[in-house]
Amino acid sequence: MTLLPAAGTPPAAAGPIPEVDLATTLAGVEFPNPVFTASGCAAAGQELGQFFDVAELGGLVTKSILLEPRAGRPTPRMAETPSGMLNSIGLQGPGIGAFLDRDLPWLASRGARAVVSIAGARVEDYAELAGRLRGQPAVALLEVNISCPNVEDRGAVFACDPTAAAAVVAAVRCAAPPGVPVFAKLSPDVTDIVAVARACVEAGAGGLSMINTLLGMAVDTTTLRPVLAGVTGGLSGPAIRPVAVRCVWQVHAALPEVPILGMGGIRTGLDALEFLLAGASAVSVGTAIFGDPSAPVRVLAELRTALVERGISRLADVVGLAHRPPAPPHLTGPEPPGAADADPEGT
Repeated sequence: MTLLPAAGTPPAAAGPIPEVDLATTLAGVEFPNPVFTASGCAAAGQELGQFFDVAELGGLVTKSILLEPRAGRPTPRMAETPSGMLNSIGLQGPGIGAFLDRDLPWLASRGARAVVSIAGARVEDYAELAGRLRGQPAVALLEVNISCPNVEDRGAVFACDPTAAAAVVAAVRCAAPPGVPVFAKLSPDVTDIVAVARACVEAGAGGLSMINTLLGMAVDTTTLRPVLAGVTGGLSGPAIRPVAVRCVWQVHAALPEVPILGMGGIRTGLDALEFLLAGASAVSVGTAIFGDPSAPVRVLAELRTALVERGISRLADVVGLAHRPPAPPHLTGPEPPGAADADPEGT
């Protein structure tokens, strides 16, 4: 696998760079590395193909697919915020028919491992979408975007209620291609994310994607009106990373055997490492792509360098490491200069 050089990579004269096993496993599916794209930031991946080989990534997560084409919400539907952005796109997309005819075959032809995100307004919508993916090429995982209003329950968001979230997951698991794990994508806009996570796992989710955007809003102080035509939108970017890391930490602590695809404000390899240490087995890069389309492969290269610098030869060894007792000295870095000669009595 060819990786782009990253800041801090030792020069060639320093000798060969140690090998690092970057492989990760999500619900029994093996991936060559832990860096994925995030849903909604690169459509179905073709836009990124001009910047790098999409097969270099562990997986490519598609924009959430609906049963029918959808135009999305009116403009303006994006707004910059300090350390992030608000979006109110509204799941714009061509629908499952066009996706199966055009996008999924393209991913398969490039050797990409597709994580297909699906969304709907009814439980039956999700089940039908999952069923239509049976027998399709390149589908490695299904990601169930349950952060959608349930039209049969007064618009309540599926992801905000454990029972509703579990109903969607159970229907998808029943209809999905055999052998393709189902990951539920969780919302941080809940009081107890562990309860929702546990309900999804008990309903058949093989893993969890977390987190989706936080609900936010901005008001234009010149026009004296909301910035977004849809009033509210999803907040993403570096501003939400501490929230995302906290959610990953809590769920991994409660459900340590459940694989997590972590996301939320990842810009660098060290950001990715933070998620892995908190308990994620893989990460998704999203908002960073808007400013740097090659961000996913850059993050992958930086993560590899960070592991080398810390003397870690297997990615699997760092997953959830922050939950364990203090690491041996070779994992915590060298002592500061002069530490070995310091007088322990302070005299």
